[in-house]
Amino acid sequence: MTERKPPGVPFESWVDKQIRDAQARGEFAHLAGAGRPMPEVTDTTYDELWWIKRKMAREGLSVLPPALALRKEAEDALAAAYAAPSELIVRRIITDVNAKIREMMFKPPPGPPLGKKPYDVDEVVREWRERRAAIDSGGTGDAGDAGRTRSAGGAEATGAADDAAHGSHA
Repeated sequence: MTERKPPGVPFESWVDKQIRDAQARGEFAHLAGAGRPMPEVTDTTYDELWWIKRKMAREGLSVLPPALALRKEAEDALAAAYAAPSELIVRRIITDVNAKIREMMFKPPPGPPLGKKPYDVDEVVREWRERRAAIDSGGTGDAGDAGRTRSAGGAEATGAADDAAHGSHA
């Protein structure tokens, strides 16, 4: 246990003496991480949950509010559907993510609103066919981008064409 700083002794020299005494006793000899560089600090502001964030980063974990996690999952599912090898797989991927989107639409989500509605499976399949045809003919697979429709909350939409493709339900 540390002793109290004696009166009249400058604080800096008292702290230095405490450190030297601890080094002499070997209290710093076997600390975790000894001899290794300090981990990089990405956030320089004080955060009392720094250790939780570091552990989550080390474990490869991330936590998003449910609506944001589903929004990301929906975008990933759409990309996976466009890259799928068969129409059956495209339909399965989109049907699965649509079920999750519908479930989120009908219960109040914690956090920000989802901002998505289910994809039109037939529209995604049509776009998938166009992309496959463009790839097969030597293109880049972006053949359907000009008329691309995703969903009401998606990043890309074409107004009336989007309403026709996805129906007018919200």
